[in-house]
Amino acid sequence: MEQADADAVRGRVSGSTDLAVAVAGCDLVIEAVPEKIELKQSVFTAVEAAAPEGAILASNTSSLSIDKIAACLQRPERFLGLHFFNPVPIMKLLEIVVGAQTSEQALDCARGLATRLRKDGIVVKDAPGFASSRLGLAIGLEAMRMVEEGVASAADIDTAMMRGYGFPMGPLKLTDLVGLDVRLGISEYLAATLGPRFEPPQLLRDMVAAGKLGKKSGQGFYDWAE
Repeated sequence: MEQADADAVRGRVSGSTDLAVAVAGCDLVIEAVPEKIELKQSVFTAVEAAAPEGAILASNTSSLSIDKIAACLQRPERFLGLHFFNPVPIMKLLEIVVGAQTSEQALDCARGLATRLRKDGIVVKDAPGFASSRLGLAIGLEAMRMVEEGVASAADIDTAMMRGYGFPMGPLKLTDLVGLDVRLGISEYLAATLGPRFEPPQLLRDMVAAGKLGKKSGQGFYDWAE
């Protein structure tokens, strides 16, 4: 994005801590609260009551069931998943997750949004971990196990994936960016729904318990405090 375009966008952005004020008049509302179904349902219950009747409601969840979240809604046909990738300004992928009751109109709007944002929108059905998180987490968990087993350092594992496989960011640095606590929650959810292959390594549990959550805490697989 050119600097002039960025400045113009910033001039149109405003914020509010009052949810009803924030969503009033919106055509699209995207939620990005922590990965807890009850919390997301609580947010969407309030959003649906305050947003225009025709607004599209979307969750940025990376693993939770779109249909389960939508169970709290009066108009589930207007609901779907819009899973953005970190870092959002750089990553071109937008995962559009379709629930059992998502309408074609809502899907068309999501595809149009992806185009306007200059992102590649892929459409996937509602399934644990969808497509991207399921694959990405499998690589991330195996990278953690390699650190745990002393196979290589976090930096060398990340370099292997970037230089050998063309990843824009290594799986462990990405975990730091996303948050180790977030990745732990996703791992536990997928282990419960898809089986033990997604069980989190003990290293991940220990690091979260020690408060090493990644970039947001200053320490994860990398030292972010410097």
